[in-house]
Amino acid sequence: MTWHFTEDPAVFRAAAGALLSAGSARNTGVLALVDAAGRFGWWTGLDGRVTGVLVVAAPGEPTFGTVTPEAARALASSPDLPGNGGPTVVRGETAAVEAFAEATGRPWTPTVRMRLFRLGTPTPPDPAPAGRARVATAADVPLAAAWAREFVRDIGEESGDDCTGPVTERISDGRLFLWEDGGRPVSMACFSPVTEGQSRVHLVYTPPAARGRGYAAGATTAVGRAARDAGAAQVLLFADVANPTSNALYLRLGYRPVAEHLTAEVTGR
Repeated sequence: MTWHFTEDPAVFRAAAGALLSAGSARNTGVLALVDAAGRFGWWTGLDGRVTGVLVVAAPGEPTFGTVTPEAARALASSPDLPGNGGPTVVRGETAAVEAFAEATGRPWTPTVRMRLFRLGTPTPPDPAPAGRARVATAADVPLAAAWAREFVRDIGEESGDDCTGPVTERISDGRLFLWEDGGRPVSMACFSPVTEGQSRVHLVYTPPAARGRGYAAGATTAVGRAARDAGAAQVLLFADVANPTSNALYLRLGYRPVAEHLTAEVTGR
């Protein structure tokens, strides 16, 4: 049983492609970062089968896919992950992240707990919110970029980056939707490119003044439908465990829990 590493995404896909395809929901974090990652890892068991994967998109910040606690503990003593002094931020399913962090023997702090949901039978919001969804256009880039910065700030991350580029890409691909009421945009959501049959709903945002009217439910429903129309067999999304409002909303819309996820910061030596 051992970890293998490469900096070549083609080598990684050749080794771990079967696992990525068969477990695309649980590996959604890895799939989202394959094109941006600089290092890739996969875990093989005694029979040689690949049963775990990870990617490193920033030095010292591995993102786990389907990694067992046993594989995570073995990784903690591996010298093959880049980063001065070893990984400092680890993301993935809770059991694996906790096993890794504890095995390092270094102090660590859980920073974000998320719940991964998968869309089952879509259930339209009831009552239906006023207004309708539409695909965002190039003219909507400034508004969507400003909302994206607010979204990043709301989830507790740095909001100083210019979101124009990422938002423009999503709009150009037809993946960002606005919910309008009376012809005025009041909420947005988008979906990721379909990869290995899965797509993830994200950037669900409603400005504070427009909240409490069901607009996010309308936008989320619209992009979930669009993701399926684009070929996604599995439509996924993450919700902050500490936000009972969003978790309850997604349950009402037909999403069901898949796995608990954790981001942990490992500190000290």
